[in-house]
Amino acid sequence: MVAPSYKLNCGLEIPAVALGTWQSKPEEVVSAVEYALKDAGYRHIDCAWAYSNEKQVGEGVAKSGIPRSEIFVTSKVWGTYHTRVEDGLNETLSNLGFDYLDLYLVHWPIALNPKGNNNFIPTRPDGSRDILDDWKFIDTWKQMEALVKKGKVKAIGVSNCSQMNLEKILSECEIVPAVNQLELHIYNPQHKLIEFCKSKGILPQAYSPLGSTGSPIIKDDTVVSIAKERGIEPANVALGYILAKGWVLLAKSITPSRITANLKGAPEGAATLTAEDIAKLDGVAAGGKQHRFVKPPWPVDLGFDDW
Repeated sequence: MVAPSYKLNCGLEIPAVALGTWQSKPEEVVSAVEYALKDAGYRHIDCAWAYSNEKQVGEGVAKSGIPRSEIFVTSKVWGTYHTRVEDGLNETLSNLGFDYLDLYLVHWPIALNPKGNNNFIPTRPDGSRDILDDWKFIDTWKQMEALVKKGKVKAIGVSNCSQMNLEKILSECEIVPAVNQLELHIYNPQHKLIEFCKSKGILPQAYSPLGSTGSPIIKDDTVVSIAKERGIEPANVALGYILAKGWVLLAKSITPSRITANLKGAPEGAATLTAEDIAKLDGVAAGGKQHRFVKPPWPVDLGFDDW
């Protein structure tokens, strides 16, 4: 079973399963990326400046021997670069050892003070995150559009964007975001937001598909029950659900066996799940299990009902 690919609204093909690199230690990510590309068969790597391991991701790509042109690479601009997006991209390209990105995302729709006390998460005297209150999100997006025109990125998108923040872009943009990368799983399916994205031609991408640290989703009663009934692993129910919904799956691991299992198991899970199974999984959150695992303490309203 081969993982599918999707076509973005700009015409670019994107592999449906990516190796995620969030929380992967620099010394571990080189071998994980090399293995994923050379041995497991991945052709999509998701990284970010904020993960502090882009140099090692680049090393892993180089060590794999797979031509850069055959690999879809995504990275993200961090909040302290919203006023100077191209600088952020240049730093990422330098880290990776590349001269272009396939997809560049706005990591969070929040601009942080570029002249604050820290280049990652600057803070105010009261300890809260030092954001630029008067910065307009569309001004970040216009800089993203300029990078496409320069040929430094092939596609652009957003991450962690509610409908409220997407509308700030859509009302004035020249280029509609190609994707919206979100925390998506059976406990946080964000059905209304997903429908809105699809209505605008924006492809959802799912991070933390197993519920982040400890993979709590695979222990869910509904997931376990469906896994037993279908004769597959609980992880493949949860990951298969993502692909069955038509979303890009970001599967993070540094373990070779799990890296391989995610790429093979997710499409098998998607093919095995019935419409009834998917309906059951769709209803888990509404049944009292709605939960986000990733909730940084941003001091602003992000527009999510359940934040």
